[in-house]
Amino acid sequence: MKAKKILQPGERIRVLVIDDSVVIRRLVTHALEQDPALEVVGVAANGAIALRRIPVVNPDVLTLDVEMPEMDGLETLRRVRKEFPHVRVIMFSTLTERGAAVTLEALTLGADDYVTKASNAGSLEESMASLRKELIPKLKQFFIFSGSVASATVSQGAQTVRYLGPNQVPRQRTPPQVVGIGVSTGGPTALSVIVPQFPENFPLPVLVVQHMPAIFTQFLAERLQALARLKVREAVDGEEAQPGKILIAPGNYHMKVVNGEKGVRIRLDQSPHVNSCRPSVDALFYSLAEVYGGSVISVILTGMGQDGLRGVEKLKAQGAYVLAQDEGSSVVWGMPGAVVNAGLADGVLPLEKVVPEVLRLVGQHGQNKEVF
Repeated sequence: MKAKKILQPGERIRVLVIDDSVVIRRLVTHALEQDPALEVVGVAANGAIALRRIPVVNPDVLTLDVEMPEMDGLETLRRVRKEFPHVRVIMFSTLTERGAAVTLEALTLGADDYVTKASNAGSLEESMASLRKELIPKLKQFFIFSGSVASATVSQGAQTVRYLGPNQVPRQRTPPQVVGIGVSTGGPTALSVIVPQFPENFPLPVLVVQHMPAIFTQFLAERLQALARLKVREAVDGEEAQPGKILIAPGNYHMKVVNGEKGVRIRLDQSPHVNSCRPSVDALFYSLAEVYGGSVISVILTGMGQDGLRGVEKLKAQGAYVLAQDEGSSVVWGMPGAVVNAGLADGVLPLEKVVPEVLRLVGQHGQNKEVF
């Protein structure tokens, strides 16, 4: 994973805007230049022009449209990753099936994140506000401003499981009955690594909240199913949380669990956003704590923000296991970093070690021996 760039006092994030629409280029430029931490150093109408300008304007980040003449976004991304691997790339996508499919392909090709284009509905001011809200935090997530609290974050990049002290771990554990996973920025790639590691006889349900809009989560589930030995799909309201299934929270719906007459059921709802997210990791984890108590393995993977932190607090208080991805393998160490820095993680692991540790905890790794 690329390390965050540390910006010196007065240094701004340099952005190159690539889009074939003059209106979008102007809109993005105007929105970004209102933030003193950002500087638009150039624009380009297609990928071919952008590739010529990158070595001239030396951007830190590209905002990259998908549909462009002469050289589209995916081909541009391939060239950027080969020729300018240090440059961050945020894709501009549409809320369509094609937009979802192309965005997921871009993420597998090395795009760092994506934003969806604002709807044509509404005023210019509304479009600007939406763009600032969605795009600016995603531009800033890859950088550390010198002297900020973020620059003091402690890296947890060890190549083996790091356990916290015994005083931070509940004395008694109950056998796990479910795995809950929360993930955001970098999630599709992270999930494509860990999902194939679950064996076909995995005995617990796996519930996943990935911050993504509607349509996108359906395509994500389909892509993961092609890699997995378990069944992977979007969750359906009212279905049973069954062992051996990986259920993805649908975009724009919170996924929760409830006790039913014939077992634990999935409940989808559109209650208010939690941590500005729907689906929210906290919403899932709160419900897991209510239904399963401490019989949960909770996993927090790469992602921006702190969604999942409060839910982990509730789970940990009941004796649940808490695993967090380490900083070295995370695209953004916001969500897992918040859990680790709060002293809640039982284990801090590189991505490829997450599922082996889950298997160990459920007795499928030949090492079902309590170490806490």
